Amino acid sequence: MSAQTSVLFDAPGPRARRNILISNAIALAVVLVVVILVLMQLDRQDQLAPDKWVNALNGNAWANYYLPGLQFTLQSSGIAVVTALVFGLVFGFLRLAPFAIIRGISGVIVEFFRAVPVLVMMFFLYFFFSRVVAPTGLIASADAAYYGVIVGLTVYNGAVIAELVRSGVKSLPKGQREAAAAVGMTGNQSLRLVEVPQALTAMLPSLLSQFVVILKDSALGYLIGFYELLQYSRQLGSGYSNILQTLVVAALIFIVINFILTWLATKLAGTLSSRTGGDTAPATSTTMVSTIEVAK
Repeated sequence: MSAQTSVLFDAPGPRARRNILISNAIALAVVLVVVILVLMQLDRQDQLAPDKWVNALNGNAWANYYLPGLQFTLQSSGIAVVTALVFGLVFGFLRLAPFAIIRGISGVIVEFFRAVPVLVMMFFLYFFFSRVVAPTGLIASADAAYYGVIVGLTVYNGAVIAELVRSGVKSLPKGQREAAAAVGMTGNQSLRLVEVPQALTAMLPSLLSQFVVILKDSALGYLIGFYELLQYSRQLGSGYSNILQTLVVAALIFIVINFILTWLATKLAGTLSSRTGGDTAPATSTTMVSTIEVAK
């Protein structure tokens, strides 16, 4: 790696290293000045008062606001992750079907849901559940926002996952399908047992990033009246006039959750890498022949 770097880039000399050090020091000083100015402005507006932070961090805040909001956020996100994955796999398969009419219809559906912003989809589904479904008695009117968020996250992110599956399979070497055909597999069996599993492994980082997007996009539900972490935090801040403090706490909770998800994704990628010989790239056709034979 160092040899490649030395070929592509000249190593900085003493003057360049000194200039880089000075630039970094100036940038750090500017950042510190901005932070100090922001803190001074917040102090003038009484936003650093201890009581505002105490009310944002005490037991009442956690028991009655943050934890219930976090529960609804994780619940809606968890359901949406599962349903979006199912939606994505189903339509990913359909977009790879041997019949042009099926590929065309599924392609239109996927591209439609990818094109519509998730917030617009949530609004539409909220009105659909509240004005059309709720009067039939199938769901309670108060749950319309809940279902609107989950279904909106499902169809939007499911469409993205479907495209990830399609592009992942298309990027595989042709030898994979040829190896499957050589041992007597049909096209559907090759797709189900060989190509899609490899594509899922290769696109694992993108897939897990999409799960993080689902978690963050669930916060948009407060715009249609869905009480999740952000909405509960705003409600707490409105009661104690410390919205800034409660939103900071909510942001830190989201950061911690996303950090945990990233850590789990890294561990999972490392596990898959060790099982595939230190590489998550598609296996060779020769290797896949033996894998297919075992699968059969």
